[in-house]
Amino acid sequence: MAPEIVLIGRSNVGKSTLFRLLTGKKVRVGRRPGVTVGPARVRVGNAVYVDMPGYGFMKGAEKVAQEGTKDFIVRYFEEKAEEILLAVQVIDAASFIEIADRWEGRGEVPLEVELFEFLLDLDLAVVVAANKMDRVDDPERTLDDICERLGMLPPWRQWRDMIAPISAKKGEIEPLKEVIKSRLQRRES
Repeated sequence: MAPEIVLIGRSNVGKSTLFRLLTGKKVRVGRRPGVTVGPARVRVGNAVYVDMPGYGFMKGAEKVAQEGTKDFIVRYFEEKAEEILLAVQVIDAASFIEIADRWEGRGEVPLEVELFEFLLDLDLAVVVAANKMDRVDDPERTLDDICERLGMLPPWRQWRDMIAPISAKKGEIEPLKEVIKSRLQRRES
């Protein structure tokens, strides 16, 4: 069975755009949350890429639907952990810190941090695709701050196998492609 490379993240962080760039397969993308309603799967070489539906708040979607999506995602990762070569957690680097600070200010764990810890608890290899880097004023500081929020000591550059700064909309995804290539090579050797 081919190993899976699974893209996961909040709604509207660019997962489907990134999926299209990685696989060459067009999937529906949209400006509104909830366009991806089930996992899209595409085999590329020796791996299967999976684009999961977004989680978190979805404007216009009922809370029960949002919770159903979250439950589906959790079950998927728990049941498929053995088959997952790499979990690609896509975040919006331009808004990540602001959102994390807002959640922490309310005494809550940000969803992105909770997901990251969940994936690590499943003993999965995880890379955070820090998307929308083209919209970030100070990339080094932002990436260091992202590392801190995720419980990793800065500087971010020591975590190149776990942090990949990208801009999917601009087609700038080479750091992520390098992490994927390295994981595939390790598996084959």
